[in-house]
Amino acid sequence: MSSDPPATGSAAADARRTLWLLSLLSALAFMDRQILAVLTEPVKAEFALSDLHVGLVTGLGFSVCFGLMALPLGRYADRHERRGLVAWCRGIGGALAALGALAPGAGWLMATRAGAAVSDAGGGPASMSMIADLYPPERRSGAMSVFTMGASAGSLMALVGGAWLMQHFGWRATLLAVGLPALLLALLLRWVVKEPMRVAHGAGVGLPAAPNGSSSSTGALTGPRVASASEPAAPLGAVAEVWSNTVARRLLIAGAFALIAGYSFGTWNFAYLMRLHGFSPMGAGWVSGAAALGSVVGGLFAGRLTDRLVRRDRRWQMGVPLLGLSLALPAGWLYLTLPPGNAGWVAAMVTSFAFLIAFWVAPTYAALSMVVPPHRRATANALMMLAGALLGGGLGPVLTGGLSDLLTPWAHGDALRWSLAAVIGLLGGAMWFMARAMRSYAGSPVPSHTPAGGTT
Repeated sequence: MSSDPPATGSAAADARRTLWLLSLLSALAFMDRQILAVLTEPVKAEFALSDLHVGLVTGLGFSVCFGLMALPLGRYADRHERRGLVAWCRGIGGALAALGALAPGAGWLMATRAGAAVSDAGGGPASMSMIADLYPPERRSGAMSVFTMGASAGSLMALVGGAWLMQHFGWRATLLAVGLPALLLALLLRWVVKEPMRVAHGAGVGLPAAPNGSSSSTGALTGPRVASASEPAAPLGAVAEVWSNTVARRLLIAGAFALIAGYSFGTWNFAYLMRLHGFSPMGAGWVSGAAALGSVVGGLFAGRLTDRLVRRDRRWQMGVPLLGLSLALPAGWLYLTLPPGNAGWVAAMVTSFAFLIAFWVAPTYAALSMVVPPHRRATANALMMLAGALLGGGLGPVLTGGLSDLLTPWAHGDALRWSLAAVIGLLGGAMWFMARAMRSYAGSPVPSHTPAGGTT
């Protein structure tokens, strides 16, 4: 699937090439992040780790390093060339990730996870800022869905390809195979992609008018005004300016809840399939791969659906994510109730859950790019990714592993099941804040795509 910009000829080709290269780099970065979920059992056995220790190794080192770098690199992307930043961060992150193959102990492995955080800290926010300048608002959710598909595609590669590599060559060779390809692709990005012109927004076009300037024919509620790049910057720091925006703040909080649930589930589901359902590593890889494929399809579907529905009522920008979260919560709990010996139902339910939970991602990132000014987009994206790294990738796996250890004496083999059920319940918080964001979403028309004369 592709998401074409309204331009023609070479400009459209450049936009598509940039989008797909950025998406592939994101896929490789997320494959690196997800691969330890596949390698949990052999790493745990070799280094004699508890579930709590596994959570620390898989999440904490990465999260701390990401937390230190994300906002400074996001602010750099808002002020300087983003293409070079993406290339350097993705390439260095891949190289550092490959060093995990040499780990003599859990401390080294955690340190390489921390070093690999540079890939997402610098590459993610800058990539989404570039995409927002390449695609107009009325097509931006679809374009963002292609980019965010990279995360699901990377998860699919980790869960299927990584499981095959681990089973045949061991966990160290798997880490090496995951980290090195990002180096070559980062070089390719640096030499074939142009830095896109930064874009300001004017009056909305192509959408039904509503009373008082609203884009919704049903009268969307008025909310914070969308700033343009020609306006002077607010007398606040970058983070404070983003946080002061009511819609952006609520989107960030909703995303934090969803990210804790999603990352915790993604980190531990592979082990859950092996422990409670008796799958082999390859079998768990195929089931988890089917779920990752469901997430790819769900993300692309939600992006296209949002682009279509916002032409009728702009509040669907949050309505589609809210719909997905509302259905994902019961689907996740139903999946965890399945007893061993039902491989077909297990695969079907976990795929359904992955399909639905992917609904919130692309429309939410697209909404952030619409409610903050262009010179704050990378910072806003960095804040969302920071929530994913610190809370989702950092706190989530540790919380899940610690709760599993705590419940083990009383849960009679079901400790991980109950622990996952608890973290999936956090989707309720995501639903609450997404609904509040939808109620206060800006009523101004979806803006047009006009050049602001930025760097090229």
